[in-house]
Amino acid sequence: MKITQNFDSGNIECLSISDDANIELAIRKDSNAEYSQWFHYRLTGAKDQSVAMHITNAHECSYVEGWENYQAVASYDRETWFRVDSHYDGKQLTIKHQPEFDSVYYAYFAPYSMERHHDLIAQAQMHEQVEHILLGQTVDGQDMDVLKIGTDGDNKKVCWMIARQHPGETMAQWWMEGMLEALLDQDDPISKSLLDNAVFYVVPNMNPDGSKRGNLRANAAGANLNREWLEPSMERSPEVYLVREKMEKTGMDFCLDVHGDEALPYNFIAGSEGIPDWNDERQALLDFYQQALITASPDFQNKVGYDIDKPGEALMTVGTNYLAQAFNTLVMTLEMPFKDTQHTPDELFGWSPARSQVLGKACLNALYQTLPKL
Repeated sequence: MKITQNFDSGNIECLSISDDANIELAIRKDSNAEYSQWFHYRLTGAKDQSVAMHITNAHECSYVEGWENYQAVASYDRETWFRVDSHYDGKQLTIKHQPEFDSVYYAYFAPYSMERHHDLIAQAQMHEQVEHILLGQTVDGQDMDVLKIGTDGDNKKVCWMIARQHPGETMAQWWMEGMLEALLDQDDPISKSLLDNAVFYVVPNMNPDGSKRGNLRANAAGANLNREWLEPSMERSPEVYLVREKMEKTGMDFCLDVHGDEALPYNFIAGSEGIPDWNDERQALLDFYQQALITASPDFQNKVGYDIDKPGEALMTVGTNYLAQAFNTLVMTLEMPFKDTQHTPDELFGWSPARSQVLGKACLNALYQTLPKL
């Protein structure tokens, strides 16, 4: 048997593999940072053997509560990712499985590779309503891609969609894939109406370096991009610097920042209630969008989420708070689970790429209902 991780988004250290019932592993920390939780590795040579893989430093990871009632994902073909028996004992996460083939991959959530990202950009830009914009380069020299969808026009709203500030939250880019497929569907009347009345700027991956390096939250420089919005720099956080610069040129009437949450088994939205300029009108708009999304998708709910900031106490380095204050508009963070949804569970797949994609389409439905109020 052999454990390897030297591939796109790979992350694991193999401590011992001499005993198939006691394989010892450890998750390495993010590049130049202390975050850890994402894992992605390959096991070979264990066909038809019952293996027990122990992630020995699970208790030292960034979100220990994320291991409670969590099931890891596995795949033979790197397309279909299914849940496998996992248990956290308060110290280590144990993954038990009997592979049916010689090669099997395990991960924290279904990975979204940089190659798939490049395919997504390349295919989308061929649509007649799409323009590709290269903003610049990341710390590692990767490209920062933006898709402009729709044409400029008088009274058209400017809508921004960004995802994967935290690279380990791969469900965010699966959401992007589903959202883009729906938005570019010329037979979808909702999408046609949206593009008649708005222009979209889409950043499918805010953190290419962290994605490729197998990080949970940080970029190559060790920056948590979702804490860089107030004072980004080209040295530490060029990804935010470049996107924010473009936003200032285009303006903004709506923004959705797509993430994943390690601990909570729900889809939910975090608003910007704690910013200085929050008021009843903005609250009503936030409430309207959430109710529209509840109507569009049984997978979404608004009963469970993060604690709401008190007035004036929002952390302004966070993207949602900074952008809502700077552009005086509806800006939200969408969170999806690493585990599964509490009220609409799927025993085999849990929360999955396919369900993330479908939620992306539902979010467009909610935006369609909300757009006249922006």
